[in-house]
Amino acid sequence: MALFGRKNESATALATAAPDFTSLTGSYALDPAHTAIGFVARHAMVTNVKGAFDEVSGTLDLDGADPTRSRAVLDIQMASINTGNADRDGHLRSADFFRIDEFPTMTFRSTRTEHLGGEEFQMIGDLSILGTTRPITLALEFNGAATDPFGNQRVGFEGKAELLRSEWGLTWNAALETGGVLVSDKIKLNFDVSAIRSAG
Repeated sequence: MALFGRKNESATALATAAPDFTSLTGSYALDPAHTAIGFVARHAMVTNVKGAFDEVSGTLDLDGADPTRSRAVLDIQMASINTGNADRDGHLRSADFFRIDEFPTMTFRSTRTEHLGGEEFQMIGDLSILGTTRPITLALEFNGAATDPFGNQRVGFEGKAELLRSEWGLTWNAALETGGVLVSDKIKLNFDVSAIRSAG
């Protein structure tokens, strides 16, 4: 039994050993062509509407020796919102929702990163929408690093978060005859990020 116990402990230690992120230290620029920032909202209480922002930019500063020192900056152009329905997208750009003429950009600025173990992280930061800035926590998973056929050193992350849009002043809604409202307050965010290491 003791021998079995030692084998089991060894396997557990191997499985939970932290990956070596040291070689990833450096500055990276998001690759918009391979980065997706999406969202999901409940519509009419019964179905989900999915959308994305087609124009995003940002940077990652990774510290592989101490991942808690890593930082991220993200800028999203609100006019690029895309739910696959032109009328709905126009409404989302209007004064009822994002007021893109007055607030063309949504931003995220990280303030703290936590390594949860293995390839799991969470990044806490300030999300600014409609001139209101509030903290938000992003759950992140490191997807890997590779050199692409063009010689670019890439890293990839995917993640998710949830927010209440009313906390950023997005309060427009319509009541349903059967009860409830047209658009949920809770919004789910999801993202896949690919970033290219900067030269130098």
